[in-house]
Amino acid sequence: MKHFDAQEVRDPVERERALMARLPEHIAHAKANSAHYAQALAAVRAEDVISRAALAALPVIRKSELAELQKKNPPFGGLITTPLTQLGHIYASPGPIYDPEGRGADPWRFARALYAAGFRPGDLVHNTFSYHFTPAGMMVEGGAHKLGCCVFPAGVGQTEMQVTAIADLKPAAYVGTPSFLKIIVEKADEMRADISSLKKALVSGEALPAATRSLLEARGMTLTQCYATADLGLIAYETSAREGLVLDEDVILEIVRPGTGDPVAAGEVGEVIITTFNADYPLIRFGTGDLSAVLPGISPCGRTNTRIKGWLGRADQVTKIRGMFVHPSQVAQVVKRHAEIKKARLVVDNPKGDDRMTLHCEVAGSTDESADLVKLTDLAQAIAASVREVTKLRAEINFCATGSLPNDGKVIEDARKLD
Repeated sequence: MKHFDAQEVRDPVERERALMARLPEHIAHAKANSAHYAQALAAVRAEDVISRAALAALPVIRKSELAELQKKNPPFGGLITTPLTQLGHIYASPGPIYDPEGRGADPWRFARALYAAGFRPGDLVHNTFSYHFTPAGMMVEGGAHKLGCCVFPAGVGQTEMQVTAIADLKPAAYVGTPSFLKIIVEKADEMRADISSLKKALVSGEALPAATRSLLEARGMTLTQCYATADLGLIAYETSAREGLVLDEDVILEIVRPGTGDPVAAGEVGEVIITTFNADYPLIRFGTGDLSAVLPGISPCGRTNTRIKGWLGRADQVTKIRGMFVHPSQVAQVVKRHAEIKKARLVVDNPKGDDRMTLHCEVAGSTDESADLVKLTDLAQAIAASVREVTKLRAEINFCATGSLPNDGKVIEDARKLD
């Protein structure tokens, strides 16, 4: 079968009518069963929300607000509708932000993206997304099981063991970040291990540079990417057409002007706002903080849902690096730990196709020839350790003169080239 189900090839008018018809009941459910929406939508008549214009009149709740909401009303900010005893899992994302998961099959709807990537019943899937704290590993596993795949829960790190397991078990498919797949391939070359069983990969968690895709596909793999978040699950996925990302069938997409809830003109870049029909965690007009734009027309693959251009950056300064979000507040935490730092700016680039973080620190006297190099070396190591502890990622440290960093209010600069 070419498509996962008949929903993917529905007439767009039929799809839109069906999505709008689901809204009133979903909003009524959220109001009746969650403390947050009972208050936020108190003046809203659920039965009136039957159009995009009516939906656009509702307030946006942004991912950047979740941590504070959860602190005020732990553990989920009053957003869930299901008692804790009836949930399947609880995860923690950086912030921290706690993410609830229901008990249904494939609650994050990943089977559709896996199917589009060529995964089929009986495939052994090598899953390198984390199973520790964060939801990605289990999100993908739920979709793989729904398809009838067997999953090897590899998780992250331990590259040599990853290569050995692939060589021994000969999985057909990989899921994880593209950068880690590249690392596995390079390690396999070093170990002279045969990992040629890997023929298809669904990658996510970070951007997929064209150079990385070309390098890996030259090794006989087909790479397909998808766009998902810890809060919403699958949002959109790539197909064989390689023209943008097709929306999941169970979400409503809006593209709004960053910092507002106002939809932009078709094709204009703006913030991705999603309404999901997750009955346990009914996020309505959820601002992802990601930038994208709608592509015109229908995909050549035959799927008729709306397509987006993919990830085009962040509407705020929160940046995804090697599959992890890094917040400006985390940079501030590092600075507070070291009185020598007067100002700092985290720059992310990818000179060799792999994400690199460099924390540029204004430190008085650091560029003076008479500066104590031993002290500066010790300070750099201490700052690097703080970055690792706060963000769970490694960074290079660069000292610069006081007043040399741009005065533009940026704490995190994304200088990565995606092509």
